[in-house]
Amino acid sequence: PAAAPTPPAAPAPPPAAPLSAALSGPFPGGRVVRLHPVVLASIVDSFERRNEGAARVIGTLLGTVDKHSVEVTNCFSVPHNESEDEVAVDMEFAKNMYELHKKVSPSEIILGWYATGHDITEHSVLIHEYYSREAHNPIHLTVDTSLQNSRMSIKAYVSAPMGVPGKTMGVMFTPLTVKYVYYDTERIGVDLIMKTCFSPNRVIGLSSDLQQVGSASARIQDTLTMVLQYAEDVLSGKVAADNTVGRFLMDLINQVPKISPEDFETMLNSNINDLLMVTYLANLTQSQIALNEKLLSL
Repeated sequence: PAAAPTPPAAPAPPPAAPLSAALSGPFPGGRVVRLHPVVLASIVDSFERRNEGAARVIGTLLGTVDKHSVEVTNCFSVPHNESEDEVAVDMEFAKNMYELHKKVSPSEIILGWYATGHDITEHSVLIHEYYSREAHNPIHLTVDTSLQNSRMSIKAYVSAPMGVPGKTMGVMFTPLTVKYVYYDTERIGVDLIMKTCFSPNRVIGLSSDLQQVGSASARIQDTLTMVLQYAEDVLSGKVAADNTVGRFLMDLINQVPKISPEDFETMLNSNINDLLMVTYLANLTQSQIALNEKLLSL
């Protein structure tokens, strides 16, 4: 491990410019950090794989920034050693990892860094100072893997200088609001992981496409039943009418295309026939390839 190197004289890479421009002024999105579940899974995994004797792990946060939000979509761990007197971080490893990540996801830039634990230490100030060279006003994310108060507390901070000008200066970490967001593909994984809570051996298998369609249809049917029951209770006077709920239901109804049952059935049957034809052609092609391989082997 090496101490934080002096930044090179070469100009900064183009992706870093939007970050500097976005965070140089007021924090975008009302001081809210949007965090994806893959980041939390990666942090917990790096903590479970930490070196023997290591109290915590640290790493770099990657994501995107615009004028409306700061979104953390990825991260990677960075080797480091710390004692009561000093801390050493392998910054060369961090730079190489970031260069590799840029080749895969060029839109992701450095947003800050994370550390496991429930508190900010004196070493955190030193590490945060280095990341201030990589990203203007970086984010510091803490994940309490010790599960104090029986929960994994997740907090985000930004730093602000404090003190008397010309005298001793310090750094104050001010908290941010953390919101959890996900893509549709991440939602599938999160739902699957949540199902392991109800499994005695914490293991659950993947369901087939037809089973997923069936479960999704069942959830939609249950939701529609609840909506119909609520509408009937409002009409009968059992429940007081809520204008906000009514607007949401009206928007939902307007989003559904108006189509007669006969036309919908015709459209569905046509799509099913197309799907069956594609499946038949795929099986026929596979059979011809297998037959061709057998003829060539004779």
